Amino acid sequence: MPFIYLLSILPFGVLSILSDGVFFVMYRVFGYRRQVVETNLRNSFPEKGDAEIEQISKEFFRHLCDLMLETFKILTITPASMKRHCRFTPEAKKLFDSLAAQDQSIIMVMGHQGNWEWAGHPYSLLCQHKLLVIYHPLSNKYFDRLMLKMRTRFGTKMIPMRDTFREMVKHKSELTNTVFIGDQTPAPQNAYWTTFLNQDTPVFKGTETIAKKVNYPVVYAQIRKYKRWHYEMYAEVLVEEPRNTGEGEITKLFTKRLEKDIIDQPETWLWSHRRWKHKRALVMDCEL
Repeated sequence: MPFIYLLSILPFGVLSILSDGVFFVMYRVFGYRRQVVETNLRNSFPEKGDAEIEQISKEFFRHLCDLMLETFKILTITPASMKRHCRFTPEAKKLFDSLAAQDQSIIMVMGHQGNWEWAGHPYSLLCQHKLLVIYHPLSNKYFDRLMLKMRTRFGTKMIPMRDTFREMVKHKSELTNTVFIGDQTPAPQNAYWTTFLNQDTPVFKGTETIAKKVNYPVVYAQIRKYKRWHYEMYAEVLVEEPRNTGEGEITKLFTKRLEKDIIDQPETWLWSHRRWKHKRALVMDCEL
């Protein structure tokens, strides 16, 4: 803990030097998950050559090293600095303010792009909705407590995934924004399968199921990196009335919108995650 706090108080200029050193060790010396990353990139962008795949991979690892240090920075960053380093577009802020003025609770969907750990903090500092973020508790209880401390520092409430609907009902009388990060890997037999980045991909059905139950508007958000240590949040309404949508419609809208943003800025998505470890054909064979 003292070491992590020490990292968190370092200025961004020093963190830049430190991150560059971590990148050299991770990428050049140990080659941490390089094969996973480059395989994911080749399968997602079959039209790109080896040199372009390698360049995106290198840029991703630079971003990943920054991301790790940015996460620790949450422990001591000031509210003013947090708002400078992760800001809303004027259109996104106007959208959230408009929904709040209508006393309209919402569901927000996003992916592991940019800095999703930073995104909730300026929201909690600047917006009227109470932010409820769905998460998977970590098996290591020490790090789970540390992450909860960082994630809730500015007022965000974290909800274990198993308690999602119960907590949403509990807060039904409040103005809330419940956040689902929808690009994790679900159990394949319970997933909605779709084509995402040129591959058969299982997607959580829970977000769509809950959206239809509560009938809150579904808002898509992107956290886009516009320079080192700086991000901007974009937001748009995907679906105004989930109950009026067909089976899989919300899920497909989300994955297509996220896919577009990944194609526009591929280096900031979490390529080191084994996103495609399950195959649709194998799942169907097991069911038969």
